[in-house]
Amino acid sequence: MKTISSVVEQYIKKKPFLQSALAQGIINLTSLSRIIKPEIEEQLGKDIRNGAIVMALKRLSDDLEFRATHKIIKVLKNIGEITVRSSLTDYTFLASDTILSQQAKLLEEINANQDVFYTSSRGVNEINIVISNVMDSTVEHLFQSEQCTQKAENLSSITVKLPAENVSVPGIYYFIFQRLAWEGIVLYEVISTTNEFTIIVNDDHVDIAFKTIKDLKTL
Repeated sequence: MKTISSVVEQYIKKKPFLQSALAQGIINLTSLSRIIKPEIEEQLGKDIRNGAIVMALKRLSDDLEFRATHKIIKVLKNIGEITVRSSLTDYTFLASDTILSQQAKLLEEINANQDVFYTSSRGVNEINIVISNVMDSTVEHLFQSEQCTQKAENLSSITVKLPAENVSVPGIYYFIFQRLAWEGIVLYEVISTTNEFTIIVNDDHVDIAFKTIKDLKTL
């Protein structure tokens, strides 16, 4: 049986930014109840009072606030080292039968220069390489027979070390990326390992992105 609380909760869950704003207590519940009232009534098939929706929103916001500020924030307070690298180039190549052998050659070149930043990821149809721009000529020479679909320059990386418990707490990445989105930061790439993730951003955004992530430790 549908209840006002269950229908309101389903409505809010379909709108992540609204859900986050509720959790932070920055929404006027009475105004929100008036906006969503027609849809809630349609779902329930009957007229309902604004006050009943407000009460459902209040209970939900209290629950969301607890969930958002308990386990997630406990993990974020224990964020470890944050490392920034600049002067990076992001290449995207279509996957091919020869591209892995060219990557092997590139790794040989990188091994001779330990100061070079390098990371790579492979999807179903394409391969991505992010590398220090001092290696651009090498990449373009080795991959000249491959099809490059995108090249982005003047990028920086921010690498964040997460505590081990991050793998058992849902919502960690959502919480972080949501705040980056609020700041209008475009993520060119996101690369992760078990306890570490790296974002690639435009050089113009690296300072605010770094501050946004660093400030998570003080929530």
